[in-house]
Amino acid sequence: MTHTPVKLTFEQYLEYDDRTDNRYELFNGELIKVPPESGKNNWITLWLRDKLILLVKPELIRPIGCEVQVQGNPQNRYPDLVLLREEHLLQIERRLTITLNMVPPQFVAEVVSPYRNQNDENYRRDYLEKRQQYEQRGIPEYWIIDPQAQVVIVLLLVQGSYQETKFTGNQRIVSRTFPQLELTAAQVLQAKQ
Repeated sequence: MTHTPVKLTFEQYLEYDDRTDNRYELFNGELIKVPPESGKNNWITLWLRDKLILLVKPELIRPIGCEVQVQGNPQNRYPDLVLLREEHLLQIERRLTITLNMVPPQFVAEVVSPYRNQNDENYRRDYLEKRQQYEQRGIPEYWIIDPQAQVVIVLLLVQGSYQETKFTGNQRIVSRTFPQLELTAAQVLQAKQ
């Protein structure tokens, strides 16, 4: 954990630069270093990006480094995969952050890190905390990709609340954002070329 001498506002955080490649979440004004992704999670993310690039403009798909400002704590998240909107391209030239004064991204995906049980921090973060924050942010589609449970959960925003559909095995994933998608849950979870 990185301790900051004073509590930062989000605007101050956006100006913060410690001249490293570290990523931070802002929690109650303090910087919390985001740990690096596991190799498996990173591979699934990059594999999925490569598949989705075939369906949308490549410059709209951002893996791992795109930051989204959200309500609550932390005040920002780094989804594993983000589908930007056209207007974001000009807005993120200086910093790859989608702030609250911008429209939300079209889609985010999170690959769940290994967890012991449903009380584990990794599980709670992706299944509960991020779900609530992304829903409040108005992100139309959120995928939870859970290699451990062997499930891809597609959450669609319907009248302000997420409705979920679970996909396992050879079930074809149905996506409002990517209607022409031809991937099964097993293909995403196993992420093989």
